[in-house]
Amino acid sequence: MKLFDADQIHPLRLQRRRFLFFSCIILLTSFATWFMADLVWRDHIDASGIAILILFVILFAHVATGFCLAMVGFYVINRGGDSCRITRSVDWDSDPPLGSTAIVMPVFNEDVSRVLEGLRVIFRSVEETKKLEFFDFFILSDSTQPNQWIQEEVAWAELCKQVGGFGKIFYRKRRQPINKKAGNVADFLRRWGRRYRYMVVLDADSIMTGRALVQLVAMMEKNSHVGIIQTAPRIANGKTLYARLQSFANRLYSPLFLAGLNYWQQGDGNYWGHNAIIRVQPFMAHCALPDLPGSEPFGGRILSHDFVEAALMRKAGWAVWLAQDIDGTYEEGPPTVIDNAKRDRRWCQGNLQHTWLLTARGFHPANRLHLLFGVLSYISSPLWLLFLILSTIRMLNLLKMSGVNVLRPEDVTSMLGYVIEVPEAFTLFLLTMLLLFLPKIISVILTAQKQTEAAKFGGPLRLSVSALLETIVSALLAPINMMFNAKFVLFTLLGQGTSWVTQRRGSSRDDADDWREAILTHGGHTIFGLVWGVSILVLLPSFFWWLSPVLVGLVFSTPLEIFLSKAGIGRRARQLGLFLTPEETQAPFELKRLEQNLAECYRHLTPIEPLRDDYGLLQAVLDPYINAMHVALLHQRQPGEDAREYFHHLRQRLLREGPEELSAKEKMGLLLDAESMIWLHRELWSLPAGALAEWWRLAMRQYNVLTASPVTALYR
Repeated sequence: MKLFDADQIHPLRLQRRRFLFFSCIILLTSFATWFMADLVWRDHIDASGIAILILFVILFAHVATGFCLAMVGFYVINRGGDSCRITRSVDWDSDPPLGSTAIVMPVFNEDVSRVLEGLRVIFRSVEETKKLEFFDFFILSDSTQPNQWIQEEVAWAELCKQVGGFGKIFYRKRRQPINKKAGNVADFLRRWGRRYRYMVVLDADSIMTGRALVQLVAMMEKNSHVGIIQTAPRIANGKTLYARLQSFANRLYSPLFLAGLNYWQQGDGNYWGHNAIIRVQPFMAHCALPDLPGSEPFGGRILSHDFVEAALMRKAGWAVWLAQDIDGTYEEGPPTVIDNAKRDRRWCQGNLQHTWLLTARGFHPANRLHLLFGVLSYISSPLWLLFLILSTIRMLNLLKMSGVNVLRPEDVTSMLGYVIEVPEAFTLFLLTMLLLFLPKIISVILTAQKQTEAAKFGGPLRLSVSALLETIVSALLAPINMMFNAKFVLFTLLGQGTSWVTQRRGSSRDDADDWREAILTHGGHTIFGLVWGVSILVLLPSFFWWLSPVLVGLVFSTPLEIFLSKAGIGRRARQLGLFLTPEETQAPFELKRLEQNLAECYRHLTPIEPLRDDYGLLQAVLDPYINAMHVALLHQRQPGEDAREYFHHLRQRLLREGPEELSAKEKMGLLLDAESMIWLHRELWSLPAGALAEWWRLAMRQYNVLTASPVTALYR
């Protein structure tokens, strides 16, 4: 087999691909615009009609882009795959050379067991490839909770002891989480970046097999002008019904879209922030993020750093590729609709910031398109809502002017002199539905006709039923997500920024009914849907049925949220063979190992309730091993006289009053001060019980029980 040289793509070939792709989008959008313009011009032409037509063009172009991606992907897959893909650049039958690589995992108040057990699985998987000598592992913590910090340190030390990871697995805690994840990675590069040729960036919920990591490094070694290779992580480990639906949709439909994406972008790809390999030297030299003009939410530090870093890498002449056909790369999705919305709130602000960069000097046209698509992915929601509202107003105005039903049965579709006895609005509706759902139908057919592939999804029948149910649920969720994103865009335009919050992952959701949060979150959607629906039903019944798919999702958003957030229903769906994925039916060894390890971790006893919230602080002060380890990991600093007096006062309060009386900031301050931690450990074991708070007396009693295994209760 002739290898593909990613460094030498013929420009004319790439231009032909892009011409074909974007011509299809323009032709489809023009065709639909013809219909919409004729439909608008048949009635009274006014400002609302012109606005509706403009909104339609923008929204339909967005839909047409997704459709064309899928169709190009279908063409590529149907002909046996793209000959121009980065994975074809290496001879996998040989033993390709590797380079020194850092695997970095930034964390922020994450579930410690999930982070460390995930890292254990990755470490063991790399070890089994016999290539461990080329890889080092870094946990880069920005956690702001004292308990979280100490748990991370103890779990890291325990992991290193168990796998022989000292000197291979490193832990670093920043004093201040400046510039969030991008700042965390930048700080790592300033300190240790020159030691490594490449780095693989992971999220706290990422899993990558050793084979996938070796493949990424080998492709980098082979292609000297490639700066970033992004994999396409699959969503796994979902427990709730919502998480399982997302995982199923991602696994079934994404191959078409990813193949189409790689077809037109080639070396002008994008970076998604995780599960990707980066060439360190050019990244350090060219990808420092600028501050945007003004203040948040549009100005200041860039939130969605990944798109910008890809654009800067391309600007410097380094290629960015998508390796969509690499197996063994996974992540976890949000467990509920609300959790997904919380994540989207941050992403929305980050993507809207990119409007500053659309005209940035030196960016490649493809990168400008990536930035534009990111902006449109959120702007399209308020535009869709505005389109629906203006359409409603226009229908009411036409009814008032004509006094008759404005959706006349005698309306027909006509084009180029041909007349079809079908209402033009219905023809346009069918065209839109075709573009939305045909890629899903093709994905199901492609998978079902291959017996081995269909078996991974539970067989052709279960696959088809699951796809049908997923389509219905996604149609119900579409107006809910529209309302969320419209609200986020509005808040951003009004100057409301967003904070950096811990993301709840797919494997960390319990089965509790949180009706209060659901009602508070979706109550506005329900009221809006009811008022809108009742008004249209009374004033214009025929138009009500056109809006009913949107109204149903809004009115029933609260019970839908509760239903989809249940892990019990997700388990029942799995038992019935619904929404199965290859990661469940033929689970990779790494995912099975992670599930087994986590089940073992969560069986351990937890601290008694009064001590739970500050158990990390308890261990750091009480336990001599943990105290010494924590002090050794601190960056030693000499505080001034005022600071020493302040810390002395805090120490006295901590021992006399207990940690409940100190704020999280005060506890973090003590944990950051080596002198205070040494003093607290010595004094706690020296003072008589009567001089200590009741909290510490209880802590010492429990510690004596756990002395045989001080880590057991922590590492969970």
